[in-house]
Amino acid sequence: MSKYSTFGGVPTRAEAYRKLMHHIEEAQDQAAVLAHLHNTEDSEMDKLMAKGWLGISEMFKMTRWKITKLAANKFQ
Repeated sequence: MSKYSTFGGVPTRAEAYRKLMHHIEEAQDQAAVLAHLHNTEDSEMDKLMAKGWLGISEMFKMTRWKITKLAANKFQ
């Protein structure tokens, strides 16, 4: 069950946005770590997995950028 930060009992957009961005950033970082760890192995499959995890990390980065652009219009 999720806990929501509230202001006067009402969840806030800003806090929800902050948490979402934090979790996406964490996912991006962990995907990059997995890419690095697979790159330290010698097999061809691990090299391929490393490229896949690096791609996932980049997709999270792109997702964060798009959400930031959308949110910039909403919070103005």
